Amino acid sequence: MIVVAGEALIDLVPAPAAPGSPGPLPALLPQRGGGPYNVAVALGRLGSPAAFCSRVSTDSFGAALLSGLTEAGVDVSLVQQGPEPTTLAVADISSDGSAGYGFYVAGTADRLFTLPPELPEQAVALSVGTCSLVLEPGASAYEALLRREARRGVFTTLDPNIRAGLIEDPDAYRSRFRSWLPDVNLLKLSVEDARWLADTEGEAGLRAALDAWLAAGPAAIVLTRGGEGLTVLTRGAGEVRVPGVEVAVVDTIGAGDTVNAALLHRLGTHSALTAEAVAALDAEGWRDVLGYAARAAALTCSRAGAQPPYARELES
Repeated sequence: MIVVAGEALIDLVPAPAAPGSPGPLPALLPQRGGGPYNVAVALGRLGSPAAFCSRVSTDSFGAALLSGLTEAGVDVSLVQQGPEPTTLAVADISSDGSAGYGFYVAGTADRLFTLPPELPEQAVALSVGTCSLVLEPGASAYEALLRREARRGVFTTLDPNIRAGLIEDPDAYRSRFRSWLPDVNLLKLSVEDARWLADTEGEAGLRAALDAWLAAGPAAIVLTRGGEGLTVLTRGAGEVRVPGVEVAVVDTIGAGDTVNAALLHRLGTHSALTAEAVAALDAEGWRDVLGYAARAAALTCSRAGAQPPYARELES
């Protein structure tokens, strides 16, 4: 079982404008989302046994979020619930399909997540990231979960998925990020997030940061570059790149989350959900894993909202 820990929220996505629609503001459509939530749903759709660990509101949005998990076959027994409202994220879709977000997070349910008991015996991997590692007091509980399970030998993955508008002290967050790395087996991040965390624009500075992060603990770092594809840096196989899959992009919502899930799912098929096995995976194995993730992300980008693919779509 792969456990995904972090926020579940509602994305408010602009609806396509109907001809002759009055007024300057678009209608907003609610969509289930949140980085970790999307990862859990994607894992379920791909066929990996998955569980979601979070705190979800008892409001109607919270009920819809739980329904989406169960529809995907995700175990929700680790989900905490409370009466606080669901976090809202208002998406702004640019002309190239990329998405920016404004967040409504004050007093919301997922911020009040508390450290659960040890994960079930069948848990082999834990995935964390995004807003859940920023917003206190829940952020400290998720951090404690990461450290505890890593030290129990559970395979751990981290996707920081930076939302800079939520980070009050960038330097403090960068330092905190570096403190997590000894407890992380697989680090996945976009090139934009890597530049932000490294506080650099140049390629030399970025590569120096990636090398330092790899030396700090992870067995591998996967870097996504949008349509240009994916790169993995490892100690054993060195650097491996695969190109992106050309697709007509509707929007990029959930694409990075789909990559996370696809990486974990495909590593599972290689029996590589341990730090030792990831470190031993050769270049051919990594090309298969990255190529699978690229295809999965392309399918997500080809449709509106965070709609990760099902296994049958990748097999056809």
